[in-house]
Amino acid sequence: MTTDRVQKLKDARSEAAKEIEAYKAQKEDEFKKFEKDYTSQTSSSQSTIDSSTTQQLSELDSSVAKNKDEVIKKIVERVLKSDPHLHINLKKVEA
Repeated sequence: MTTDRVQKLKDARSEAAKEIEAYKAQKEDEFKKFEKDYTSQTSSSQSTIDSSTTQQLSELDSSVAKNKDEVIKKIVERVLKSDPHLHINLKKVEA
């Protein structure tokens, strides 16, 4: 009677282990499918972002090339423009 009971417990354990392995395999397959779907969405989003970034950078480069001389001219003009005057808080010191 005891050996039958022990044998049933061993059988139940091995059956449970088989069920656990099957469940693990099923969940692993589901995860791989999810991962595959998500990765493809990510790569398509990344390619869209990359193309948009490339376009924006090329627009900035052309804008810089177009306005470079004018901006340099304005900067030099402002640096060289000098209107010297005394500060309003400066009091005249008489000696």
